[in-house]
Amino acid sequence: MSIFINLIGGLGLFLYGMNLMGEGLQKSTGPKLEKAIELLTSNVVMGVLVGAVVTGIIQSSGATTVMVVGFVNAGIMSLYQAIGVIMGANIGTTVTAQLVSFDASIISSLALGVGIILYMIGSKSKPNLKNISEILIGFAILFIGMEFMKDAVAPLSKIEAFRNILQGLANHPVIALLAGFAMTTCLQSSSASMGILIALASQGLMPLSGALPILYGDNIGSCTTSLISSIGTNKNAKRAAVMHLTFNVIGTILFMLVLNKPISMIVTHLDPTDISRQIANSHTLFNIINVIILLPFSKYIVKLVMKFIPDNGDEEYDERATKFLDERMLETPSIALGNVVKETLRMGRKANETLECSIKAIRENSQEDIKKTFEKEDIVNQLQKKLIDYLVKLSKKSLDDKLIEQVDFLFNTVNDIERVSDHSENMAELAQDLINSNANLSKEAKDEISYIYEKVTKVYTLSLQAMKEDNKELAKEVLGLEEEVDCMEKSFRSSHMERLNKNLCKIDSGIVYLDLLSNLERIADHSTNIAKRVIHSK
Repeated sequence: MSIFINLIGGLGLFLYGMNLMGEGLQKSTGPKLEKAIELLTSNVVMGVLVGAVVTGIIQSSGATTVMVVGFVNAGIMSLYQAIGVIMGANIGTTVTAQLVSFDASIISSLALGVGIILYMIGSKSKPNLKNISEILIGFAILFIGMEFMKDAVAPLSKIEAFRNILQGLANHPVIALLAGFAMTTCLQSSSASMGILIALASQGLMPLSGALPILYGDNIGSCTTSLISSIGTNKNAKRAAVMHLTFNVIGTILFMLVLNKPISMIVTHLDPTDISRQIANSHTLFNIINVIILLPFSKYIVKLVMKFIPDNGDEEYDERATKFLDERMLETPSIALGNVVKETLRMGRKANETLECSIKAIRENSQEDIKKTFEKEDIVNQLQKKLIDYLVKLSKKSLDDKLIEQVDFLFNTVNDIERVSDHSENMAELAQDLINSNANLSKEAKDEISYIYEKVTKVYTLSLQAMKEDNKELAKEVLGLEEEVDCMEKSFRSSHMERLNKNLCKIDSGIVYLDLLSNLERIADHSTNIAKRVIHSK
């Protein structure tokens, strides 16, 4: 019982250290990580490199493939791009096994001491120190957890029956493969499974011939994370998850039938006496060779998966559903934040469509455009609720000061965009009032509304562009244009009073006109709020 408890404790430390180190690396490389994903092209080799780098940073192939499923689900990534990243993720995940296969007790102790010191002296003015401290502390805890697991399983080496069971796996490779698959599926981490495997082997409990099938099973088991995450997604996202499984299954069959002996000979030659290094090198060679062999056939793997999950044209697009938000991304906050920006801009475009319909309703007394305005405003409201809910969940993650500031920025921006849509709805209601009362705006009033609308639209679209590009100069231009809108509003109010005095305009339509001016001016104000936040952002 004590062996089991100590093993669980060591595994817990191992996973916590891996997650802490991954979080520190993410915070340190957050913007660069997002750019690495954006660099992705249809070139599958670039996808492999990106997948390997990203997985090496976030310390989880499962998280990377889940992220890929999310990107494919959002339409950001094609299946041909996704397969490259998935292949690269398999290579990137070997980093952890390589790390823990070394005897780094002195280095880990040093890393823990330095990490704690940096954490204590780190502050808001020096966020990088805290990020580095998390990397070092996570690295140290990872090794402490590994030592715990080794010590926990050490007594098992004296139990002859247990030794016989594990060594017997060498004679039953299929059972060993299934054991590796089951272990990774339960732990939802191939790195943790590899840690346990290395701990057992280091105590003489697991020969290399028995470890290799378990290692292959670990790789297949790592696919369950992405398969589970694909539930409830579109067909392309499901294909991405199945693609991951197909790639690993083909590789496993290839190694089990053909390359098992050659890989054993290579790793034994490299480290004749160190079983831990042999397993780690086998893991790395398996994934690298698998990618090299199957990379030229990546297009055929995609086509094969397309046959497994054919396109029947039965999927419908719901405008009220978010396109870029995916809870799978929350485990990688910098990527999640980038997707929130994309969804916010999409919401911004929907709000602009609402504004366009409301103005058309005013100009043409169009009942159809009034209806369209209300429908589009409802879409904006739904997107706002989902964005706010997502941002709340994101804010609860481990974020550095820069990401916290960006989350606050987006909270306020989403609300400003929703208010733009609200004012557009108000204008549609005013158009309805004109129709109901059989009233019309004068030609001069309509012309003035058109002039100020064009200026307001420019203010609004430029504010969104400034946010998208983080362009402070463009944001300052927005402030200047908004002042012009204020001047136009005052001038048009004055012109309107002159028309009223000359009986060129009816009182009822005149009240509607003034309300229209107020709503347009308020839209410019909300646009300015977005621009000001861009200017004051760090």
